[in-house]
Amino acid sequence: MDTTYILTLSCPDRLGLVHAVSGFLLEHDGNIEEAAQYNDHDTGLFFMRVQFSCTRWTHAQLLEQLQIFAAPFQMQCSLHAMAQPLRTVLMVSKEGHCLNDLLFRWKSGLLPVDICAIISNHRDFYQLAASYNVPFHHIAVTAATKPQAEARQLEIIQGEKAELVVLARYMQVLSNGMCAALSGKAINIHHSFLPSFKGAKPYYQAHDRGVKLIGATAHYVTADLDEGPIIEQDVARVDHSKNVEDLTALGRDTESQVLARAVKWHSEHRVLLNGHKTVIFK
Repeated sequence: MDTTYILTLSCPDRLGLVHAVSGFLLEHDGNIEEAAQYNDHDTGLFFMRVQFSCTRWTHAQLLEQLQIFAAPFQMQCSLHAMAQPLRTVLMVSKEGHCLNDLLFRWKSGLLPVDICAIISNHRDFYQLAASYNVPFHHIAVTAATKPQAEARQLEIIQGEKAELVVLARYMQVLSNGMCAALSGKAINIHHSFLPSFKGAKPYYQAHDRGVKLIGATAHYVTADLDEGPIIEQDVARVDHSKNVEDLTALGRDTESQVLARAVKWHSEHRVLLNGHKTVIFK
């Protein structure tokens, strides 16, 4: 039976890169099933995602050969087996719409992840976690206990060997050290088109301004608050007849959908970092 892999790579652009990658896979009996590439003329970088099957080589052997191949091209690359879903930890506070949506999609087979733990600074969703048979960790956070709380969170994340952390409306600002520890593998959902309506009660701010569009943004977590590379955004159209409760309900639906798409694309290895931006091979 064929083993299917996903190869993602980026490097300085030059002639013959597609030919070189295809040739490497041919030499190693790889059968290309899906491929996409992008040349960023602004940065001079080349990006590629290839899905291929291979029976001759193990994952470790392919990775070793790939590193030898990549060196002359100054190529950064990753190789993932499609059969292995990303081990994922969800973090949440008191709003559970994104948490509930992700859990349902996971159990329905719509997300290629393995949700192995839920971490929360409140106890509200321990029963929801139990209904999905997912371990629930309540870790209270105050200004005084934040270093200890984050140390415990990281202990759980590392203990679960999590490759992805999703802030599913986790309403605590992560420290610079926590952001560094989770660099490139933590996704947050923000309740607006960044950077509009930052802070508390965004839908009250939006209603007060009489907006005609409300939106949501999923992005990678960085030490610069809400400034990480954007993965996905969407909007819902509203008008003068909508009250704050209407905006909140529409906004929560939009947040859930945007976050689910971002998690899906990331877990399918379709998102490549390009400085403070992203390249997404949908």
